[in-house]
Order: sequence, then C-alpha cells, then structure tokens
Amino acid sequence: MEIELYNSKIFDSIKHIDEEGNEYWYARELQKALEYSQWRRFEDVIKKAKESCENSNHKILDNFANAGKIVNTGVATKNIKDYKLSRYACYLIVMNGDSRKEIIALGQTYFAIQTRKQEILEDNLKELSEDEKRLLIREKTKDGNKKLNNTAIKAGVVNLDKFHNAGYKGLYNGETADDIAKRKRLRYREDILDNMGSKELAVNLFRITQTDETIESKKISGEKNSCDIHYKVGKEIRSSIKNLGGTMPEDLPTPKRSLKNIKKIKRK
Repeated sequence: MEIELYNSKIFDSIKHIDEEGNEYWYARELQKALEYSQWRRFEDVIKKAKESCENSNHKILDNFANAGKIVNTGVATKNIKDYKLSRYACYLIVMNGDSRKEIIALGQTYFAIQTRKQEILEDNLKELSEDEKRLLIREKTKDGNKKLNNTAIKAGVVNLDKFHNAGYKGLYNGETADDIAKRKRLRYREDILDNMGSKELAVNLFRITQTDETIESKKISGEKNSCDIHYKVGKEIRSSIKNLGGTMPEDLPTPKRSLKNIKKIKRK
C-alpha cells in the first residue's frame, strides 16, 4: 500500500487534465520524475516507445502530441522540444526505460494500474445514465474544488466566494454564482453544481482543474492575481467552446431534478 501511495504521489503530481477530462503528462516533467538527467537519453526512450506504439496499431500523434515551445534566452530564442503524452504513451515509455532504475519499476506499476482503471471506467461510462454521469462528475468537482480552495488559500486568497465568482464570470459571460442560480430558478442557497447536466459539469470541472494547475505552476500569489487567473481561465474555456461551435454553458439545459433529490431517492 505504501508503494502504491508513493507511486501516485510521484506521477499524480505532474498529471494534467484536458478540456475533455483526459489525463496527460508532459515529457519534460516525466523525464525529471523518471530521473533522466539528459533529454537526449530520454528522447531515445521516447523513440522506442513510439515504435512500440506503432507496432501495436495505435496512432503515434494521438499519444505523443508535439508540445514544443520557443523560449527567449535573453540573447536569442530557443526551440524546446516536448511532448504531450497520453497515459498509454507513458506506459510505453516506462516499459522501454532503464529497468535498472527503481523509479522505472514504480512507473511501470503505476501506469499499468492506471491504464486498467481507465479501461474499466470507460466501459462503465458507456452503461451509465445521464443522472449517473452527473453524480460521477459532481464528485470530481467536489474533490477539485477542495483542492482548488487549498491552493487559493496558500496563494493568499481570503474571500473564496469572490475567487469562485471570478471563474464563473469568465466562463458564463459575466454571471456570478447568484446570477446562475437565478437564471436556473433555484431556491435560496441551492447548489448550482447540483443542478447542472453532465456536459455543463464537465466544463466546470475543466475550469476548476486548469485554474488549480495554473496557480500552482505559475506560483501565483495574492487574492487579486488569483482571481484574475480564475477569470482568465474561465474566459479562455468559453472562447474555446465558441471557436469549436459548441453550446455555451448558460445555454445548456437545467436538469429537472437536482442531484440532491436524486441522492435522496437512491437512499430509499
């Protein structure tokens, strides 16, 4: 059990989540976690992993997306190569890594377990009803908000209501939590997240996880700066939805029953 917790701590700390709720890892961060001091040597492992991916009839670009960036070194610009890795890509990397390294063995265990868990989850999701999907994603938003609150407090946020409203304003075109509740015609102090469909919950989960990641990775400090980041993340997600031709969150239908009522019925 201690080894499993150790594995999770190492690899969960560098895990990212995209707008569709998919997990991914950056190769540069995985390189450090797997204790490869030189990118050149680690890239050799990535090449072997790509070959394994192709031999398994999986698309390389779907699992090893280019995530390079150009950085300014002061004198000139430099192209830093990087990859956005799927869970499967990470699994192939650790399977092709230096087996003499203890961390590689830990990585093999971690990604093997996570891959199997995801397979089970995806199979189960296909069988879930809309209400069951809502309950599942709602639990994730609770965990996400709990972590985001801790991150925000560490960054210097005192007024958490103001902080969360900043995110809602960005995502909902200026609407606060109270505005959303009024539009949904909810009773006083009724939870707005309990009255969202699975698609709207998923969008908010992405807002929560990306804000948490941004504040931590960019080492944001101060309440104003944290609120600004939350607003910016929400607004950028809204912009992405618009560019993709998706439905804006405020235009998504409000379910007839709140999750609170659904839970009551399940208990009977």
